[in-house]
Amino acid sequence: MSLKEQVYSLLLVSCSESFNTAIAGMFPTSQYQPVRIATSVSEAKRYIATRDFDFVIINSPLPDESGTRFAIDCCRSQTTVVLILVKNDVHSEVHDKVAEHGVFTLPKPTSRTTMIQGLNWMSSARERLRKLEQKTLSIDKRMEEIRIINRAKFLLISKLKMTEPDAHHYLERSAMNNCISKKEAAQNIIKMYS
Repeated sequence: MSLKEQVYSLLLVSCSESFNTAIAGMFPTSQYQPVRIATSVSEAKRYIATRDFDFVIINSPLPDESGTRFAIDCCRSQTTVVLILVKNDVHSEVHDKVAEHGVFTLPKPTSRTTMIQGLNWMSSARERLRKLEQKTLSIDKRMEEIRIINRAKFLLISKLKMTEPDAHHYLERSAMNNCISKKEAAQNIIKMYS
């Protein structure tokens, strides 16, 4: 699937009506859905408490804080890509503070072209995170399967006085003979001997 076909959820945190109006046209509903606008960090936190967002764009400063702490906190979710726009005279300082946490920064004022380029970078970063999430889920699933199989082997060793290789072969034969996975065979053994 190309990046143009991907749909991203977006939280825009900005108290500037003119900025919100100017940037709204950059988020077509075919690619960005839902798009939520929060006018303060506290309102943004309420949105984030109810759902995850692929992108968070912060127009700093905000009425209740500058937005840098919030940007860093958003990156801790490991699924959200964050961009903070800050005044040009403090951009370097803010960038140094937030870049190590994975926050993208752009100086204000910024052009439409630069903003679109920033969104493209965010899309690339989000897709990379998505692949890492899938890999992590796959590893977690495999680890769970290993735990179940090891538990079944332990039960076979303790209840039937098998050796570890015998328990391993017993599980493999049980799975093969019943046309089920080793995990399912292990679950059956756990049910039988627990």
